[in-house]
Amino acid sequence: MLTSFNTHPKIGIITGSGPDAGLDLWRKLLRANRAMLGTHFRGDLDAPNVTIFSEPALGLSMELAANDAAVWACLKETAQAMAQRVDYYAIACNTLNYYQPQLEALQLPAKLVSFADTALEFLQAARIQRVALLGARPVIEFGPWSPYRKLAAHVDLEPPDAAVVEQVHQLIYDVKTHGQDAPDIRERFGAILDALQSDTVLLACTELPLIAQEPGRKRTVDVTDLVAHKLARLANTFENIEKR
Repeated sequence: MLTSFNTHPKIGIITGSGPDAGLDLWRKLLRANRAMLGTHFRGDLDAPNVTIFSEPALGLSMELAANDAAVWACLKETAQAMAQRVDYYAIACNTLNYYQPQLEALQLPAKLVSFADTALEFLQAARIQRVALLGARPVIEFGPWSPYRKLAAHVDLEPPDAAVVEQVHQLIYDVKTHGQDAPDIRERFGAILDALQSDTVLLACTELPLIAQEPGRKRTVDVTDLVAHKLARLANTFENIEKR
């Protein structure tokens, strides 16, 4: 029986920007795994094999242009160590997915599951043609530091308002520092959502889905949850289920 467990792909989560984001992705992965297995789920024995590396220095990614060299050195070392233990890994930070080309160029034995690629797969499957995106400044400005620039070739991206960009960036800092339940966090987030024109909003920052939302404001899509479901699919195969 133990041999069959070892045939399951192993999953890695790189976190630290911030550490709560890694916990959030892990929780959502466990939830997605349980739902995917359904009646086949047996409890602990069917939980995915997960390795988590948390590196505080990755928090420098909030100001990526100023900290590129230090962030990349830390992320590269972490990914190289992670790749020796897992088959697939994700970075629990939308901004850090900017380094996808550099990580893929390393030709590590583990495959990166990209946040931006996963979001694009969802938008295309759901046939969503216009979307707004909320994230940290390097992400939401769709400049050279944004891993989501590729979306513009496939969907109509709502152009970011300069005031909204700064409001979201500060909100993310405040969630990191004070927590998602701090006074006025929920109200500020609601006001930002109300200022957007698009009906569908991608939450492309791992802190934003932690904030409780009032129902009916917008259709918000948690990219972390999309990645969690993809990791759950990779961690399980129908062949393994059928052989039990």
